[in-house]
Amino acid sequence: MKNKFLKVVLSCTVIAGGLSVSSCSKSTSSKNVSRGTGWNINSKEGGFQYNTDFKEQETAPGLVFVEGGTFTKGKVQDDVMHDWNNTPTSQHVQSFYMDETEVTNVMYLEYLDYLKSVYPPENPKYTNIYKGALPDTLVWRNRLGFNETMTNNYLRHPAYAEYPVVGVNWIQATQYAEWRTDRVNEVMLEREGYLSKDAKYQAASGEVAGTFSTEAYLNRPESVYNGQIDSLQGKMKKDSTSTFANRSSGVIMPEYRLPTETEWEYAAQAQVGSREYNNYRGRKKYPWDGDYTRNGQRVGRGDQLANFKQGKGDYGGIAGWSDDGADITAEVMSYKPNDLGLYEMAGNVAEWVSDVYRPIVDDEVSDFNYYRGNIYMKTAIGEDGKVQILRDSVVYDTLPNGKVVAVNLPGEIKMVPVGEEETYLRTNFSSSDNRGYRDGDAGSSRFFDRFNDEEGDNDKGKMYNAPKHSVERDSLGNLIKGYDESNTRTSLINDEVRVFKGGSWRDRAYWLDPAQRRYLPQYMATDYIGFRCAMSRVGSKSKTKNKTVRGKKAK
Repeated sequence: MKNKFLKVVLSCTVIAGGLSVSSCSKSTSSKNVSRGTGWNINSKEGGFQYNTDFKEQETAPGLVFVEGGTFTKGKVQDDVMHDWNNTPTSQHVQSFYMDETEVTNVMYLEYLDYLKSVYPPENPKYTNIYKGALPDTLVWRNRLGFNETMTNNYLRHPAYAEYPVVGVNWIQATQYAEWRTDRVNEVMLEREGYLSKDAKYQAASGEVAGTFSTEAYLNRPESVYNGQIDSLQGKMKKDSTSTFANRSSGVIMPEYRLPTETEWEYAAQAQVGSREYNNYRGRKKYPWDGDYTRNGQRVGRGDQLANFKQGKGDYGGIAGWSDDGADITAEVMSYKPNDLGLYEMAGNVAEWVSDVYRPIVDDEVSDFNYYRGNIYMKTAIGEDGKVQILRDSVVYDTLPNGKVVAVNLPGEIKMVPVGEEETYLRTNFSSSDNRGYRDGDAGSSRFFDRFNDEEGDNDKGKMYNAPKHSVERDSLGNLIKGYDESNTRTSLINDEVRVFKGGSWRDRAYWLDPAQRRYLPQYMATDYIGFRCAMSRVGSKSKTKNKTVRGKKAK
């Protein structure tokens, strides 16, 4: 035993010129020394700079962490229509974050106030930025109903401050999410010392020309705040070689966005509450346990667990004993959250999700983070070789219903579809727009008349040949409507039709099932559809530390 011990010690030690070097020690003892090259990381003298102190993504304002996993999408308990719309498919979802509640009136009013301050609507160049973001308050009107109180007060009156915003179409919801991304990242950069303390307020009040765009900051930081960012730099400029943050800094949050349909349904089901080891105990009809809409617990027994329509002419019960506590929408957090801590994932308002609607979920192509709606874009590069910034130019789009919305805000970077350089000889995607992939495009098995050469109607053979209305304005601003008068249209489904999920205050209990799905053109708004935002999780799948360390030898 003694000789064997000496042999091990000698094999681990090399003696050369009186210098003893241990070959058994770790190659590096510091996280700031590269395991690849041995160079120092984050050296004051220069070299590679990287955030080696990053632990994990923090939860951004308003969000709740949702750990990903596998589940059965589209499984409904009641399917009275017996169509393809809810065909069960097994899907896996990556971890993500979702708003604790729907976006409320006061949250949306903050957005409107910002737009009004930074892009004054009295300036003709900016008028339609603010007007295009306004919710349609006329959605409350009914030909045979008296609802003018909601038309005039629901959005702005403090009594409805914490009620979910409605009258917002899908396009407006996505633009709100983009704006929210920029505002949150301003806070993050200020907190970490990359921006001065009051930079965001100076921009919002007009003291500094221009505003902040996350993508512009990442691509051309010197262009942010209309080129005045040097005057708004924080303490990092003095204390570090990293004047500007970048993705590797770990400070910039991923974008707020609408959740995918798969994410929304997974979060609404909250199967984590019925998990037993590596299985789910049965299936849930609603976001809560049980087959009924009323509370069966001792406290609150008999109360409705969501805000929905009880029956014909019954939106909230009889006076003095309200079945669900609301007749129209209800204040957020009025009902118990599901097992993930998310409120009103059934009832109150239905919610926009990001997916383009199709009746069939093509799980043969993807069963991981399923999403239909990808349009791949890239930054536009100018003749000077730099990323193009849209300084003062604003591009507007006139929607089919005549509403004018801003496609971009001043200071954002210009984006263009990816081209052949990115798609040539690729196997995972071949075009920028993938909304109709395998479902009506030329390469689809469902394109049942692909060799039709009849002139004048290239959509004749497609499964989804929805009407194509045109709308434009003349030089005086008058609306010129062009209705599609074709007699060959067979569907209302196209690539501008989006999914919305969950039941609302106008819906019967049938629609409270998380797997139920409906659709509406993305430019339309109603008094029963709202939205909430989501954010992707970067890094580890779980926020809890594993009890056993994976990939390491046991001591």
